[in-house]
Amino acid sequence: MNQPLQSLTATGTKLYLDSVAPEEVDKNLDWGAVGATSNPAIISGIVKAGGRDREIEALIDAGHDDEAIAWQLTDQLVRQAQEKFMPIWESSQGNTGWVSFELDPLLEDPAESLTDEQRTERYIELGKQWSEGHQNRMIKVPASPAGLAALEELAAAGLTLNVTLIFTLEQYRAAREAIWKGAQRRASLTDFKSVYSIFISRIDVYTADKIPDLSAEAQGEVGILNAKRAWAENQAFWKDQPTELEQELIFASTGVKNPGDVPWRYVQALAGSDIQTNPPETNQAIADSDVQFTRTVDEMPPQAVQQEIDEKVDVQAMYDQLMAEGIDKFVKPQRALLQIIAEKRASLTANP
Repeated sequence: MNQPLQSLTATGTKLYLDSVAPEEVDKNLDWGAVGATSNPAIISGIVKAGGRDREIEALIDAGHDDEAIAWQLTDQLVRQAQEKFMPIWESSQGNTGWVSFELDPLLEDPAESLTDEQRTERYIELGKQWSEGHQNRMIKVPASPAGLAALEELAAAGLTLNVTLIFTLEQYRAAREAIWKGAQRRASLTDFKSVYSIFISRIDVYTADKIPDLSAEAQGEVGILNAKRAWAENQAFWKDQPTELEQELIFASTGVKNPGDVPWRYVQALAGSDIQTNPPETNQAIADSDVQFTRTVDEMPPQAVQQEIDEKVDVQAMYDQLMAEGIDKFVKPQRALLQIIAEKRASLTANP
């Protein structure tokens, strides 16, 4: 195991990889990763990079349309990663070793003109469809109004859920309450597991642009403070609940956006508990460094910094913009994936 990354996991952090690219999974397993996540941007990037042409051609020959091919490729890549993490899932008795499968982001595309009720119904249908027959697959649902409304039913049906695109404590609380309500409808809580993906760096990009009058001490700390508050609340809530498996936060969007920051800035700020799902380049930078991590997840910024952030950050305005951007960042790659497949189909037709 790589020594800097070993020092991170020694603090109590569970290291996940924000990719299901086979070569990255293999490398990060050697570094101590115990799970992985996927999203449309990741899948689209893997397919665009090549190496999946044979699978695409076979699916075209089998008569599948472009959308079906996109989801078959997604399923294949996530399934392959699941197989590699399965021994970890088994040895931890289901506490870790998970790989996330994100449901169709086009459901949230404003261009599709769906009502929230229609979106919720589809999330429930697709969640059950793509989880069936899988032991260590988490179903990833966005913390949008429609996604949140689907959580209770999905949890009651026995799915393991990863709630994504969480930017606010209000979103986290709504997701947690819905999932816990659904979980209590199960016959047993033995295999109940849930995670909540708190996005970090995107918040700091927002505040740098929209709240430039934050002090130097507060600017760049909003995402970290938000994540630490969510972590503390999550710890307190589940402490008194009778669950055998851990109900955890995932610290997501941990890749730095400010070129002046060290690549592991957010990793370092949140070391010590729960799950960090890091981009491949972030884990690579840590592996190539001599950084040593210590527990910091429960160290809060000074009270004056917290007070300034609370006074100056309009949480609703932040949510509105970041949620719209987050949906767009998943819709566009999904459309790009469909375009790649369409182009491949046209090429094969032109050159039979």
